[in-house]
Amino acid sequence: MAASSAASSSAAVAAYPRNPFSLRRRPGLLILLFVFLCFISFQVVIHVPSARSAVSQWLFSGHRGDRQRPKNCPGCDSSQDVDNAGKTIAYTDQHGRIKLFKVTAREFVSSSIWENPWLPRDNQPVARTQNAAEDLLLANGSETTNLTSAETLATETVDPIKLKRQVFRRGRKEQRVQELLQMDKRVELEMRNAATNRSRNFDNKVRGSYNIWRQEFRFTNTDSTLRLMKDQIIMAKLYATIALSQKEPDMYALLMKCIKQSQTAIGDALIDSELDSSALERAKAMGHVLSSARDVLYSSSEVTRKLRAMVQSTELNIDAVKKQNSFLVQHAAKTVPMPLHCLHMQLTTDYYFRDGVTMERFHAAALKEEENKIKLEDRSLYHYAIFSDNVLAASVVVRSTVTNANEPEKHVFHIVTDRLNFAAMKMWFITHPPQLATVHVENIDNFKWLNSSYCSVLRQLESARLKEYYFKAHDPSSLSDGNENLKYRNPKYLSMLNHLRFYMPEIHPKLDKILFLDDDIVVQKDLTPLWDIGLKGMVNGAVETCKESFHRFDTYLNFSHPKISENFDPRACGWAFGMNMFDLKEWRKRNITGIYHYWQDLNEDRKLWKLGTLPPGLITFYNLTYPLNRTWHVLGLGYDPAVDIVEIENAAVVHYNGNYKPWLDLAISKYKPYWSKYVDLDNSHVQHCYASKQ
Repeated sequence: MAASSAASSSAAVAAYPRNPFSLRRRPGLLILLFVFLCFISFQVVIHVPSARSAVSQWLFSGHRGDRQRPKNCPGCDSSQDVDNAGKTIAYTDQHGRIKLFKVTAREFVSSSIWENPWLPRDNQPVARTQNAAEDLLLANGSETTNLTSAETLATETVDPIKLKRQVFRRGRKEQRVQELLQMDKRVELEMRNAATNRSRNFDNKVRGSYNIWRQEFRFTNTDSTLRLMKDQIIMAKLYATIALSQKEPDMYALLMKCIKQSQTAIGDALIDSELDSSALERAKAMGHVLSSARDVLYSSSEVTRKLRAMVQSTELNIDAVKKQNSFLVQHAAKTVPMPLHCLHMQLTTDYYFRDGVTMERFHAAALKEEENKIKLEDRSLYHYAIFSDNVLAASVVVRSTVTNANEPEKHVFHIVTDRLNFAAMKMWFITHPPQLATVHVENIDNFKWLNSSYCSVLRQLESARLKEYYFKAHDPSSLSDGNENLKYRNPKYLSMLNHLRFYMPEIHPKLDKILFLDDDIVVQKDLTPLWDIGLKGMVNGAVETCKESFHRFDTYLNFSHPKISENFDPRACGWAFGMNMFDLKEWRKRNITGIYHYWQDLNEDRKLWKLGTLPPGLITFYNLTYPLNRTWHVLGLGYDPAVDIVEIENAAVVHYNGNYKPWLDLAISKYKPYWSKYVDLDNSHVQHCYASKQ
């Protein structure tokens, strides 16, 4: 083995060109070379490619460097073909046998560079596999035929597809560089601006996409166990009725026991985390019992019949609960809360039993009213009409309007109330006059022109037929007979205050424009720009409420009646009462009150529409309504918990239309602060009445 190694080493050394620094002249290095080859031969078992790399690194490293060529080197010819220099390598294969391998320098390793230490650097022959392969690809395309052994090794080492991509990218890069060099500054500036605009307009939001961090996806399937147990209870009740009919007392008792246990485990839980700790065990036990009951009692026809009966019974129960809920909501909505009733009583008592302080306030209020009398008919001021029997609500409307007004001294409020609440309303604004603004309170009974001979709706309200509709239990529309329109039995529809909005010119004969406000609104911005909006010959300025198929004329009017279908478009857009700018000059010119009377007389039997003021308003102001921007008037705070908070914050007026008024316990809690912040909580009567509620 030693002789073989020595022969290998001598053969390897002999393959090199002769030079003055040859290994033969260095015995010490020859011994080291011999020891190293022995170590490789006996200790390392490697494959051929690895042996090539390891040995080549050692062999080549001995002949690389920056050593200067000796002056007298007879064996060093610069034209010598370095590529043909060969090496004989000894290695052991995987079976331990010694093998010899001869390879030229270029074939030895694809990434090696052969250097002749005595040639100048500029004349060094370089073998770079990747460059050679790229040149071959450029010359022959994707074909690789008639290649030498070195070329074959190169093309096997580098993936031709990758090479082709690299060549393509290099060509594209060079082409782009040439284009950029030829581009002038103007074109470059245009491209930069276009890229900037594209980045600004880019919207990376994908609406409706699923995101685990969104709130609605945070707790998914949290009621799966709860729903499973409820389904088990339904099936257990079904099998229990079948067991009872088939005289299976043991199975019936077992099912009823499991039903009670599952109901106890569920309790009032709405999600799985609220279930009792034993719920899972109860569900498993119920599953076993249901499996046994199915084996004993199951009959497809019997199960179908029982399920149908259960569905019908459940539907009847749901209808009854809905009707009861509707009745209770309507009852709560039309009932005056105890604190509000207390406030009215306290103010009425102060009005009629005046002490010294109250008398002084009355005297000061009388003087101020005399001074402001001219303001009540001044057309250069901003006039508001409010019809209300609710002192607290009217005070919030006035206070919120004045608080947000830029020039409160130019605002005049005309409040009309009924005889029952006139004293309380008058007393409130005597003791709490708004800063700088003018408030005039009137009693509806003082309008001598408002009588049944002139006002058709007043005549109808006093009729026996309408009283029967409201108060007789045997009437077909009564609650006992399943009336769906319970909301129309609200006492507000019997109040003439609700219909005074159709008599604006009679109430304010000297004014040209007036803004009507409901008492369930809150003003959040200055409203004076409304007087600058031109209505373009229309009488009523209002915000439209139609959305897709909702709040259109066919929602409010009976289009099966020929009078309605012949005169109106069922798809016409509805609008809202609550904040309306009325042009009284156009009103008088078009005789709007006369139109209102005409349609009210036709609807005496309530065939054209049900009770209320919006349906006759839609008819009376048909094609005479100018649509205002929606930000002026946002509705729905009295019934819709999904109104956009941003819309509420940006609205000039928010409207609590619906049953959930802000002064009721029914009010939607998140909307209540917009109203309650304008309540005068420093008033002693308010503190007393609302403290007694606690």
